[in-house]
Amino acid sequence: MHQSIPTLVMKFGGASVATPERFAAIADVILAKQHHYPRIVVVVSAMGNTTDELLSLARKVHPHPPRREQDMLVSVGERISISLLAMALDFKGKEAISFTGSQSGIITSTEHAEAKIIDVRPHRLIQGLEAGKIVIVAGFQGVSQKGEITTLGRGGSDTTAVALGVALQAEKVEFYKDVPGIFEQDPKLHPEAAMFERMSYDQALDMTRKGAKVLHHRCVELAAKNGLPLHVLSFADQAKGTWIGVPSREPSTQFYYEGVSEALCL
Repeated sequence: MHQSIPTLVMKFGGASVATPERFAAIADVILAKQHHYPRIVVVVSAMGNTTDELLSLARKVHPHPPRREQDMLVSVGERISISLLAMALDFKGKEAISFTGSQSGIITSTEHAEAKIIDVRPHRLIQGLEAGKIVIVAGFQGVSQKGEITTLGRGGSDTTAVALGVALQAEKVEFYKDVPGIFEQDPKLHPEAAMFERMSYDQALDMTRKGAKVLHHRCVELAAKNGLPLHVLSFADQAKGTWIGVPSREPSTQFYYEGVSEALCL
């Protein structure tokens, strides 16, 4: 991918994809970003409680389902979201194309339900971007070196977004949440809590390891290793938010994933 073309990765999950009606609003947010970013990749989580509902469904059949088959089942949740978002964008006149984790070239370790990303080979994503389409990727999932569908565990969609940001040399990754940024305490429990406008990677890692749920610690670790800026924003109001890391970085030819470090193959 040509480094001079601004590329943005956007991640939507949780409350932002809670209902079918939300996809039209997400499409509007994405389209507004096109004025500044000609290439946009969107990572989407499963709708609302879909993953929990699928896990519950599995346990009605088997109290301890085989992890391979469980991954096959729960990966459906994100596929629903990516296809609905592509439809919402098409309805608004913008061509989009959706991809599963495996179609996106997200290569993982072999552990089911808790796999780690070891490489990203985004050939098809680049083709979609070069064709002028919005590219939509299913978070939380990939394909192992043995060709098996895998999932990345809780918070895996955040890690998907950062891994793609690294692979595509994005300027930043934006995370759209139901809070306006990262606070020193949970703002739902402590309305007086102050919001951080900017944090270092170490500060963000410290908070996530102590239980803060705004971002998963694995995605912050991956961003820190690669110097990729993160921006946490409110889905309802995109003003300000919280920056993690610096808002610019030097281009690199070496990319560090969760499992191993190796040069990116395009």
